[in-house]
Amino acid sequence: MTTYTDAPSPGRRNILRLAGAATLAAPALILGRRAWSAPRKLHFSWNQNAFCLTPTVIAQEKGFFEKNGLQVDLVNYSGSTDQLLEAIATGKSDAGIGMIHRWLKPLEAGFDVKIIGSSHGGCVRLVGAKAAGVTNLKQLKGKVVGVSDLAAPGKHFFTILLAKNGIDPDKDVTWRQYPADLLGVAVDKGEIHAIADGDPNLFLLEKRNKDAYVELATNLTGEYARKVCCVVGVSGQLVRNEKPVAAALTRALLQATDYVNENPNEAAKVFAKYSPKIELDDLRRLYSTLTYTHHPVGADLKEEIAFYAEDFRGIGVLKKSTDPKRFAEHVYANVLG
Repeated sequence: MTTYTDAPSPGRRNILRLAGAATLAAPALILGRRAWSAPRKLHFSWNQNAFCLTPTVIAQEKGFFEKNGLQVDLVNYSGSTDQLLEAIATGKSDAGIGMIHRWLKPLEAGFDVKIIGSSHGGCVRLVGAKAAGVTNLKQLKGKVVGVSDLAAPGKHFFTILLAKNGIDPDKDVTWRQYPADLLGVAVDKGEIHAIADGDPNLFLLEKRNKDAYVELATNLTGEYARKVCCVVGVSGQLVRNEKPVAAALTRALLQATDYVNENPNEAAKVFAKYSPKIELDDLRRLYSTLTYTHHPVGADLKEEIAFYAEDFRGIGVLKKSTDPKRFAEHVYANVLG
């Protein structure tokens, strides 16, 4: 059984931002061509229902994978996070992307998957129902919060945030699970008084019921304003045996993320075919709620992993015996260094 007891050394700021996206594009291309003669084929798992993962399809359709010497097969994966990480660890998939809030517990369990990069911050929000008199966090005491999954990132994150704001997430608040598309119905019936979920579900709910909800917090609130949400992981074997391939994948996705940030209109057009229920203008608005400018790597990402591990240890998601800093050292691989 793996234990985590040591602390890592401090690191530098985001090396990709210091170099600049334009400066990195050419070296990344050169690396890809020199490291292997033919495009390296990879299976990459993602959830095409998650609009926040637009950089994934941008990397595919705008040629960022190809420019970095990769031929990527995108696999739409809708199973559990444990199943996803098991697929990566056993080589059924080479890599994947998902929310760090869902990944840490399975990684603590020992899956041979390494986090190598990140994409953005954001993704989960907490809204209160005005009719229930919930317009700020303090008013959640004695109320019921609806979630689509009792192990969802929103449930974990807002459990932490409420505790940091003097609200006991176990005693002062009741958490109740509903199917995502019935959360609004539960509010209308008075069965729940707030919702912790992600977009586009909450966005569309608010759009249909204007002035019915008020945003109480997001996972960019306060000290989390510059914290990452979605991370990229690959099999440990890929890191150990083909580090240049893992580096090329990291660069391609970071370059694609910069593209989405700088070209939201074009990005929305590309992603629209994966999410026909969301209008282009709505997609562009949703992009503006995410921090596509924040995609740390290296020591910065490792520090954020440790930060979240400390949070999750505090609410019992991770073991009390897990040392956050050593855990971060274990699950992160700096393929760009």
